[in-house]
Amino acid sequence: MDKRAFLKLTGLAGAAIISGPLSSLAATGATSGVPAFKADPKAPFVLPPLPYGYEALEPHIDKLTMEIHHDKHHAAYVKNLNDNIANTPFANLTLEEIQHQVTEKDKAIRNNGGGHYNHSLFWTLLSPTKKTPSAKLKNAISGAFGSWEAFQTKFNDAAKSVFGSGWAWLIVTPDKKLAVTTTPNQDNPLMHNLVKDKGTPILALDVWEHAYYLKHQNKRPEYIEAFWNVVNWDEVEKLYNKA
Repeated sequence: MDKRAFLKLTGLAGAAIISGPLSSLAATGATSGVPAFKADPKAPFVLPPLPYGYEALEPHIDKLTMEIHHDKHHAAYVKNLNDNIANTPFANLTLEEIQHQVTEKDKAIRNNGGGHYNHSLFWTLLSPTKKTPSAKLKNAISGAFGSWEAFQTKFNDAAKSVFGSGWAWLIVTPDKKLAVTTTPNQDNPLMHNLVKDKGTPILALDVWEHAYYLKHQNKRPEYIEAFWNVVNWDEVEKLYNKA
């Protein structure tokens, strides 16, 4: 499938996705490290640079997918979020506060605010260099799920089970327990007014087709397996300790 066909298939030409050059927002891919996730303080929100080159996650996630995913999809969420919160009380909130306060009646802010938060977090949870979980983190996760293998199976099954588009998460619940959950579309576990399983995300996997279709086509399980090769376990542990 060529790029033109993929853009048509995923609907990038639709009204929800901005078109044209994004030179002021596009990632340079020049940074060498993966910075810790930091939600934007307040609007106007900006597209964070991709913290590694587009090709850095190959062969597991391909260059063109990363370029389209970041420069088109994520950028659209940022633009649309800024447009929709203008002259509303949400304009005075941080990105994380928006997640906490959004409701069903705030459809555009829910979708685009979630899209911006989820992707900003997701990029930092991927690493171009192979990472392994520390003994402390691995023991904590293994203890919560029975074994490391049981955790991965539960997470994989959750990611496979998402119907259509959505996310799989490892979260720290309000009572400080680890749990695996899923959300549809761009919802996330911080949306206390909207989701059943609330908590602080420490690991996330985007299972929208635009995250994997170019390389893996309809083989979502293949993409999920590839994901484990690029997880930034250092960042997962930072988020776990903070939560």
